[in-house]
Amino acid sequence: MVQVNNISKSFVNRKKKKIEAVKNVSFECRSGEIYGLLGPNGAGKTTTLRIIATLLKPDSGAVIVNGLDNQKEPDKVRAMIGFLTSDMKVSGNLTGREFLRFFGQLNHLSEEKIEERTRMLVEMLDMANFIDRAPNKLSSGMKQKLSIAISLIHDPDIIIFDEPTNGLDIFASKVVTDFLKEMKRQQKTIIISTHIMSVAEKLCDQLGLIFNGQLVENDTIENILKKHEAAEIEDVFFAYANSMGVIQSA
Repeated sequence: MVQVNNISKSFVNRKKKKIEAVKNVSFECRSGEIYGLLGPNGAGKTTTLRIIATLLKPDSGAVIVNGLDNQKEPDKVRAMIGFLTSDMKVSGNLTGREFLRFFGQLNHLSEEKIEERTRMLVEMLDMANFIDRAPNKLSSGMKQKLSIAISLIHDPDIIIFDEPTNGLDIFASKVVTDFLKEMKRQQKTIIISTHIMSVAEKLCDQLGLIFNGQLVENDTIENILKKHEAAEIEDVFFAYANSMGVIQSA
């Protein structure tokens, strides 16, 4: 389980102006659930995920991961987490298989375990036709699949994916969403960010709508639609976007 308790984070931009990226955000995600942060670019999704993954320290608030405070015991928490960041770029001369072996060794896996996990991930992510090729010979979809496999080589309990289907074609996107559904069936705790409403609707048990660093909704999709008497999440999304000045009405 991941519990996010009133986290806030500010930055100072080049003009020395304070920017509140995340403002008192709270939610939780249990084992066997997918929680989605849905919001426009710059809403605070990535900052929130990086705080959960211990890459950033919040100005206030706390994150509890399987009972551990992620700021007090970051090494133990990192061992439980598989984090796919949008900044992760695979490159170089190593083949996909060699990448997985390298990161498996970094996570102190035995050679037997690395081979077992590699076989499983290659099959589940449909990577057999390119796993022995170097990244410079791969499409963006292939690279994304490889990045996912690298982030999960150590079989973590907590999966955090930042925009997992961004830039993928419909075929690669389906492989990734089907994979996440399988991880849910395996009782993983999964948190994703996205700005693609169809991805949120297909995958998420709980949904957080985030604008300007604020979580304006935090509930099931069904309950959010019922609350707003809306037919689609898109209607709720754009109503908030208009009311908060994220977009201007024509």
